[in-house]
Amino acid sequence: MKGVILAGGKGTRLKDLTLVTNKHLLPVYDKPMIFYPLKTMLDAGIKDIMVVIDPQSAGDFLILIGSGAKYGANISYRVQDEIQGLGIAAALRLAEGFCCGDKLAVVLGDNVFEDSFKETVGWFEKQERGACVFLKKVPDPERFGVAELKGDSVVSIEEKPKSPKSDFAVTGFYLYDENVFEIIRALKPSARGELEITDVNNAYLKSGSLKARVLEGFWSDAGTFDSLHNASTFLRQKKA
Repeated sequence: MKGVILAGGKGTRLKDLTLVTNKHLLPVYDKPMIFYPLKTMLDAGIKDIMVVIDPQSAGDFLILIGSGAKYGANISYRVQDEIQGLGIAAALRLAEGFCCGDKLAVVLGDNVFEDSFKETVGWFEKQERGACVFLKKVPDPERFGVAELKGDSVVSIEEKPKSPKSDFAVTGFYLYDENVFEIIRALKPSARGELEITDVNNAYLKSGSLKARVLEGFWSDAGTFDSLHNASTFLRQKKA
């Protein structure tokens, strides 16, 4: 099982903090943001990890994380240039050679999770095919991809809908089989000009191979000033 951490992008929602550094190097309470998705991967038992980064901050990531030896992991890097496309799916596409046909776990570099994914990763490794997304009830679902549920099953996913069909956000941790790269190659840019991860998940949903799990613990992205503050506050209180 391979792991991919997506930590590129411009972080425009955190401007001016991101004028001189990558968003994922900003502090969330007492650690750099990137340490939290890295810990999520390591705690799930995934030790072969690629981090997708932006060219301007490549040296900073290397200094901060290094080869992964200090974590008992093997960490490699892939630089994402603007010409290689925008959107989460475009960034994930860069990891195809790294994954070499293996199943993969993907985490967004600005996501902070309390839950452990180790049990679900172990289950997914035994599956022949498919994908799995992780859902969390949120007060502002319009900021995210939103899953509509029927019982325990996902029946639709909409990206940042103006009128959400539920309050279940699709969080930034995903499990995919090797077919994810074929799906990405067939995507068309959205109205935002991006290759959307929601379109990837909907492709699995259409084929009947998308599973979903609901998270019980804290989850937040840290990509806005409010969510960065909320994540820092939670972590501070947890350590108190």
